[in-house]
Amino acid sequence: MFPLRDHNPSTTTPYVVHALIAANVIVFLSYWGLFANPVALDRFFMDWALIPAAISEGMHLHGLFTSMFLHGGLLHLGGNMLFLWIFGDNLEEEFGHLGFLAFYLAGGLAAGLAQYVTAPYSTVPMVGASGAIAAVMGGYLLLFPRARVDILLFLIIIIRILPVPAWLMLGLWFGLQLFAGVSTPSDAGGVAYWAHTGGFVAGLALTLPLWLRRGGPGFWARTHGHPPHPEARYRPTTIPPVRRRR
Repeated sequence: MFPLRDHNPSTTTPYVVHALIAANVIVFLSYWGLFANPVALDRFFMDWALIPAAISEGMHLHGLFTSMFLHGGLLHLGGNMLFLWIFGDNLEEEFGHLGFLAFYLAGGLAAGLAQYVTAPYSTVPMVGASGAIAAVMGGYLLLFPRARVDILLFLIIIIRILPVPAWLMLGLWFGLQLFAGVSTPSDAGGVAYWAHTGGFVAGLALTLPLWLRRGGPGFWARTHGHPPHPEARYRPTTIPPVRRRR
């Protein structure tokens, strides 16, 4: 299940979302050449990624911030930027440009701290914007639970694009992160599930004051759980199923 777009793109230009995507891409390109030298790449990540054991020693505190702009490969970068592009514009419209930037960075810091707390002596470097983007997803869920999101659904050999409400897609995503976090050793390598979980919860908490100022349940009643502007009209998109050859 992979999101492609939502049906309520913002009515204003999301300058901060654009700037964050550009910053992540530029930073990634700045060390792209290191992927040909794994030793140099590991050394780079040890200097700039989030290393929980180093934080416990009072060292490399900057990793809580710099790790948000590092990625482990093109797919890692591309997937994160797609999620930010889909869900970030509506939140930037609600928070304002500077407010959204502060929200994004605070969510990323909270995600890093959540991962640190679960394994404070791990030496595995953590990189990626997904913790901050998880905060964006949490905020989106609170403000726009019924917004429609087109997802690319893979069912073995059948591929379909389906519109689903945001609460279903984001709620399922959060549940999977929480389950994986509980069932995976905290100091193992791979996906930083607790960063995702912590970022999502932080996004909900950071968005709560804005939601209450908008009227709380009254905001949902006025907008029917959608961003407060008309839906975009997309042409129906179909992907034929892949059939087995006999």
